[in-house]
Amino acid sequence: MDAPTAASGEHGMPGGDGWFAPRDTPSAPPPDAPVPHSDSPVPQRLSAHRPLPVAGEGSPDAVLIRRTMAEIGPVADKVTSYFYALLFVRHPELRSLFPAAMDTQRERLLKALLTAAQHFDDTLALVEYLQHLGRGHRKSGTRAEHYPAVGECLIGALSRYATACWSPDTEAAWVRAYTTISQVMIDAAAADELQAPAWWHAEVVAHDLRTPDVAVLTVRPDQPYPFLAGQYTSVETPWWPRVWRHYSFASAPRSDGLLTFHVKAVPAGWVSSALVRHARPGDVIRLGPPAGSMTVDHTTASGLLCLGGGTGIAPIKALVEDVAEHGTRRPVEVFYGARTGHDLYDIDTMLGLQRSHPWLSVRAVVDEQARLGLPDAVRGYGPWDEYDAYLSGPPGMIRSGVDALRRVGIPSSRIRHDAVEDLLFVAD
Repeated sequence: MDAPTAASGEHGMPGGDGWFAPRDTPSAPPPDAPVPHSDSPVPQRLSAHRPLPVAGEGSPDAVLIRRTMAEIGPVADKVTSYFYALLFVRHPELRSLFPAAMDTQRERLLKALLTAAQHFDDTLALVEYLQHLGRGHRKSGTRAEHYPAVGECLIGALSRYATACWSPDTEAAWVRAYTTISQVMIDAAAADELQAPAWWHAEVVAHDLRTPDVAVLTVRPDQPYPFLAGQYTSVETPWWPRVWRHYSFASAPRSDGLLTFHVKAVPAGWVSSALVRHARPGDVIRLGPPAGSMTVDHTTASGLLCLGGGTGIAPIKALVEDVAEHGTRRPVEVFYGARTGHDLYDIDTMLGLQRSHPWLSVRAVVDEQARLGLPDAVRGYGPWDEYDAYLSGPPGMIRSGVDALRRVGIPSSRIRHDAVEDLLFVAD
């Protein structure tokens, strides 16, 4: 499958592109998926149009939801299979929203739903997360009337497998949580529809194979595409319709409107392999809306400490260009990590930027030689008291990077990354 990384070449965000987004492992649904019984305790319909206040810290609803999560954890696969059995038997019209990669899509859809519900009390983070998902769903054809059906089947699956803790109060808590969650997403999609298309077509104009597995793609959108350096988008190829993957922009916005991505083909990666091995100039792909918060705050003079692992160097390069274009001389320290020297496919570009900008320092960290992970290398430099940190790369690197940066004194509020799937609620 396309391995999830943090705002880098081959990463996937939480729930992929949301509740209707798969990952990249092709196989059929399990033959033993349970069939819903006619007496399943499923509400007739959930209203997705009645907003409710988000629960407060330690609210009774949140306690009931977390008890449910603890009980279904060991049988998550069964819950997922039953959820989909309910959804497609009761609402067969929704089947067309899903591509062929159903096994991983099931896992990712339910994970997004349950992650949102479990963190019902974390209002600020949850709303931002849900707004992103709601906007992203537009490109999949998701409409407001689809949300009640999903919620109905979610309640049905949970009630079937969380038998020890399920009660009328638990069901009511889940209904309230899902109603609030879905309304945030619906509102975000409606607001986005007024100002942006659901997707952009983009023609491939250059395909530069840097290594056998890494390509740099340059595309020309069919209409202006507004984004910020450090952000990412979702990409669909003509070879795998309705299968979307996230890729970071590898440059700051350009006057010619062209966009650049770094893509690494990973084993069984449908989209990444297609882009690296099959895409050629003249091919047309689709782009979702831009997203991500790993952007530069130009109202401060803080330095930038940037850690980029593998194709995670792509958004780091964009951040460097962004600082340069704003004409400031704030210090930028880049640590570019790779497993081998051969994997430093963009090191010449980064060193060229260093020669052009005296405020920029670029250090390559090769694991095989240094026997140190990228985050460990940062400890030997500093101090970093006056720096904002930016991390992009595989999830494991992001996790260790966040821990390492905290240990050297950088507060969490000054550490930025977009590995939302694994780290959105890392403090939980």
